[in-house]
Amino acid sequence: MRFQLVSRSVEVGIVTLLAALTASIATAEPEGTASQVNVLPRYRQECATCHLAYPPGMLPAASWQRILGNLQHHFGTDASLDADSVRQISTWLAANSAGDTAAHAAPPEDRITRSHWFREEHAEVAADVWKRPMIKSASNCAACHTRAEQGNFNEHFIRIPQ
Repeated sequence: MRFQLVSRSVEVGIVTLLAALTASIATAEPEGTASQVNVLPRYRQECATCHLAYPPGMLPAASWQRILGNLQHHFGTDASLDADSVRQISTWLAANSAGDTAAHAAPPEDRITRSHWFREEHAEVAADVWKRPMIKSASNCAACHTRAEQGNFNEHFIRIPQ
C-alpha cells in the first residue's frame, strides 16, 4: 500500500512538471519573432508610411533616442515631427527597446543593418542579394520576411525574391 502512495505521489509530481513545461513551451516566443508589443498608433502612422515600423527591440534605447533627436537628418530624409509626437514615440520606443547587453550594443550610425545580431543572422546572405530590384537594401525587411509587418522574422516565413 505504501508503494502505491509513493508511486501516486511520483505520478502527480511528473504530471505537474510536464504541465508546467508544456505551459512554458506554449508561451515561449518562437525563434525569429520580435517581442510582441502593441504598436503605438502614432509610431505606425509616422514611421510606417516610409518604411517598416521596425520592432523597438531591434535597437537599444540610446539608439532610438539619437534617431528621434535628429529626425531632420533621418538617414538622408527630413522626417521632422512635432514635439508631442517625438515625446510619445520616444517614450514608447525606450520602454520597448532592446536591453543594454553586449549583444544589443548600439550599432554604428544606429543602423539596424549594422548591428552585431543583424550581421550574424544574415551572414549567409550574399552581398548581391541585397541589390536585387525587389529587395534594394538590407533595411527592406519585408522584401524577404513575409511576416515582418507583424514582427515575425521566423525563418519559416522567408521568401527571397529572385
